[in-house]
Amino acid sequence: MDQDDRLFEGGECQDDGQSAQEATSPGQARVKRADRAQVQLRHAALNDLLPEDHQARVVVTYVDGLDLSPLYAPILSVEGRAGREATDPKILMALWLYGTLDAVGSARQLNQLCQDSVPYQWICGGVGMNYHTLSDFRTAHADLLDNLLTQSVATLMKQDLVSLTRVAQDGMRVRASAGASSFRRGKTLQECLEQAEAQVQSLREQLETDPGGVNKRQQAARERAAQERADRIRKALEQLPQVEAKKKAKDKEKARVSTTDSDARVMKMPDGGFRPAFNVQFATDTQSQVITGVDVINSGSDQGQMLPMVEQIEQRCGKPPEEHLVDGGFVKQDDIDKVSPPQGKTVVYAPVMESKDPDRDAHTPRDDDSEAVAQWRVRMATAEAKAIYKDRASTAECVNAIARNRGLQQLRVRGLPKVRAVILWYALAHNLMRTVALRAGSKIE
Repeated sequence: MDQDDRLFEGGECQDDGQSAQEATSPGQARVKRADRAQVQLRHAALNDLLPEDHQARVVVTYVDGLDLSPLYAPILSVEGRAGREATDPKILMALWLYGTLDAVGSARQLNQLCQDSVPYQWICGGVGMNYHTLSDFRTAHADLLDNLLTQSVATLMKQDLVSLTRVAQDGMRVRASAGASSFRRGKTLQECLEQAEAQVQSLREQLETDPGGVNKRQQAARERAAQERADRIRKALEQLPQVEAKKKAKDKEKARVSTTDSDARVMKMPDGGFRPAFNVQFATDTQSQVITGVDVINSGSDQGQMLPMVEQIEQRCGKPPEEHLVDGGFVKQDDIDKVSPPQGKTVVYAPVMESKDPDRDAHTPRDDDSEAVAQWRVRMATAEAKAIYKDRASTAECVNAIARNRGLQQLRVRGLPKVRAVILWYALAHNLMRTVALRAGSKIE
């Protein structure tokens, strides 16, 4: 048979001097095999492993330009004195900012990435990490983070990249760390407190009667854990009256508070279910999509949150927004009175609730309406106001979606102060990326 005729026919492509029975087996073949256990020496600087345009470099450049003197002030180890060196706060700041952009939600996960991932290794620059240090740093400097957010907005305003002409506000329910099974009623909370206090007393008596019975370190850990549980239950009992106050008289006995996170509240989530959560509030400049205000509450309702946000923006930026866009859940006539002219300086754009009377136009001012409320009703009936209101969804809900994509699905910390610190990290990380995009678009160096 001609060679060309049998080129692609199976079973006949043997060499002339080798039959099918003499075919080489995989074990006999002499090939270059992988040896993954061999030791190799590689000479490369960390800088050579990370591309010049990598996001981690952007974060570190930003952090290097910050005034972090409040973080250095408490460090006791200084040149010329004995003591262990502290971890540079700039490294910790950069790790959490980049980790937030990378959807890293826990200190343990971040610590592992510092060992395994090149961008995190580059940020560390050979400095060892542990998750305790990372965890403590994340929630210990909320005031500094808030000031940095103010500075970021002020800088962009000075560069005419943020105008506050129009600001959109929206609330986002974020799952809390507490589980649904941790919620207890008042009577059960009192019983749990008595049991916890009894356990603390028992551990102390055990140490007194048999000092050598257990390791001192183990004993201290057990007593600390019991004491922390007792403290959490006390906080839950302190929060109980606030929860009861929001219940109807017949339902006050049904009020429940979590024994693991007394600040968490059961809220209706976007999927229609009810879970322990916090209500995260973002206010965003519609022109630049820069976050200008941040708040965290433990109420499932957004009503009454417009006024505090407008006041926060005015305090943070030196002036209130010219126009403020919110959905119907925020509408409260007292708030509209206080933020709108003549008392305030902000024009409110929010949908008007349908009238219970089908014959009454909801946009027609009522006899008991104030001047600001009456103007709001008439304004929201115009085509111009409806067009302006469309900016709310395209801005506020977009920012919420970005935060979700960066891992803001469930909080890993407990208590309003720590939760607020975590949300400020998200706001700072978001504004950093928006600053890069805005400056690239406007050619500002």
